[in-house]
Amino acid sequence: MTSIVILISGRGSNMEAIVKTAQKDAWPAKIAAVISNRPDASGLDFARSHGIPTAVLDHKKFKDRAEFDHQLVQLIDSYTPDLVVLAGFMRILTGDFVSHYEGKLLNIHPSLLPLFPGLHTHEQALAAGVSEHGATVHFVTEALDHGPMVIQASVPVLPGDDADTLAKRVLKQEHIIYPRAVRWFIDNRISIDQGRVLVSPPESQLLVSQDK
Repeated sequence: MTSIVILISGRGSNMEAIVKTAQKDAWPAKIAAVISNRPDASGLDFARSHGIPTAVLDHKKFKDRAEFDHQLVQLIDSYTPDLVVLAGFMRILTGDFVSHYEGKLLNIHPSLLPLFPGLHTHEQALAAGVSEHGATVHFVTEALDHGPMVIQASVPVLPGDDADTLAKRVLKQEHIIYPRAVRWFIDNRISIDQGRVLVSPPESQLLVSQDK
């Protein structure tokens, strides 16, 4: 059975989507823990209410990023995970952390990478005047918001959109593609060939939404 640890910093709506899908579809996996760097993260209450162990490692109590990441690795590894899922975990991770979980560390980013890495992606998309925006699930590498892409979802950018309306449309698709990517991992359907993620048997790695 695949063991999964999920990291959050706030509500963790993608964590919620993964937990709900795992329970509904009876995944051959367990959510071993939900860990937050913020004691007040509301997602911790959701996890506890679903019988999932939780832990807090407050980054403010550490002198630097390296010390925090070192302790975070120790905490995560105490749950012996096969997969670590970043679900709104608002920390830039050190190279040592990323290399420790190479090939089993997933993140979701609210843009169609490689477009619009970093923060404020919806504002970036609107400023660029693109007709499509979306989200990307990818394996984490040391390069911020890069790494082999597992699955993407695109949504139309509509006349009159602002950052909030666009964000809501994208988030709805995030809640579809992140559980799908995690299930592919659980089922050993994912391989990485020269930086490209392959799904076997083949399945579309782009979800195109017409949701208005």
